[in-house]
Amino acid sequence: MTPPDSRPLAGLRIVELSSFVAAPLCGLTLSQLGADVIRVDPLGGAADYRRWPVTADGESIYWTGLNRGKRSLACDLRSPDAQRLLQRLITAPGPAGGILVTNAAGRDWLGHETLARLRRDVITLEVLGRHDGGTAVDYTVNAGLGFPYLTGPVDHSGAVNHVLPAWDLACGLYAALSVTAAVRNRERTGEGAHITLPLEDVALATAGALGYLTEVQINGSGREASGNAVYGTYGIDFVTRDGARFMIVALTNRHFRDLVELTGTGETVVALAAALGADFGLEEHRYRHREVLTALFASWFRERGGDEVAAALAKTTILHERYATFSEVVAGGALERNPLFANLEQPRIGSYLAAALPAMFGGRHFDATPAPALGADTEALLTDLLDLPAAEVADLISGGVVAGPKE
Repeated sequence: MTPPDSRPLAGLRIVELSSFVAAPLCGLTLSQLGADVIRVDPLGGAADYRRWPVTADGESIYWTGLNRGKRSLACDLRSPDAQRLLQRLITAPGPAGGILVTNAAGRDWLGHETLARLRRDVITLEVLGRHDGGTAVDYTVNAGLGFPYLTGPVDHSGAVNHVLPAWDLACGLYAALSVTAAVRNRERTGEGAHITLPLEDVALATAGALGYLTEVQINGSGREASGNAVYGTYGIDFVTRDGARFMIVALTNRHFRDLVELTGTGETVVALAAALGADFGLEEHRYRHREVLTALFASWFRERGGDEVAAALAKTTILHERYATFSEVVAGGALERNPLFANLEQPRIGSYLAAALPAMFGGRHFDATPAPALGADTEALLTDLLDLPAAEVADLISGGVVAGPKE
């Protein structure tokens, strides 16, 4: 394991008051890069503390996955005493601290102006739902954006939600980037920062950058649904004799020529191009005539088993992958073969292969320690960072202001 004090963000301390995906992912990313991230939860845990998937004993696999490598402080967020403690923790002096990441916006005691009165150069990042401060989650943002009407079979008339919370993930990574940028600016200028990051705006910006919104404004019409076909080029899924399914993508002329050669359809493709007045050397023509091309290639896949198809594709330049379930990915040994994964002993959950930071620094991944028990670091944080006497901490615990780990 790469020691945290040798990682790029070593020496930073982040206080994270959050739940669900985007803000915790921000904290996880910063932690894997070496920052000391303190996750703050209400007594008994936030709304995501028992979120599925869970173990047979009801422990959240989800929660521990997003909170690896952090320290945990539990307190009664409605208590004025707890609120003052958190303000002190966030604004503690020194170059390490003064950074808050939260999706619990709208609390005056946690607002940037309040914290800036206690520490002028404080950095606060607030993950919001909408740009106007309204509430939203990934699934509602996605519903209002347009993607569900492009997702699913082309003959399906309704909307299809995607399973991956893509906007939460993008938002969490934008948040981590924004925090590091604000820290760099504070080092350069001595100024703090109040950063707001609406989930809705992350989705809109992404849709705009990829052209989904721009083409409506420029061309006057939106994108058509294309099912499993890759928009604007040739890519589609094929089923083999034994029911295996492969995604095939021919982005370049070389890919397409290899696909034609593999399937033995060269003469037919030439004749088809002449009949249609098409030039299959152009991506737009391959896309426009994708259905007839797919019908032509499909017989080659239907006549062969999955293993034979995989072996044949491996000898070509064609971009391809065999569809797999999560269970098949794990059973097939993909995690063991990838240095991204290392064994993690996670209390309450068990032993499993956990992913490190995907980026490699000097050929090495930055992995994370297990997620803490709720409130595991409460006493140490109050005594070490706020210099509270042990007796005062004990009184805070007995009074229900803060809490340590449950026995």
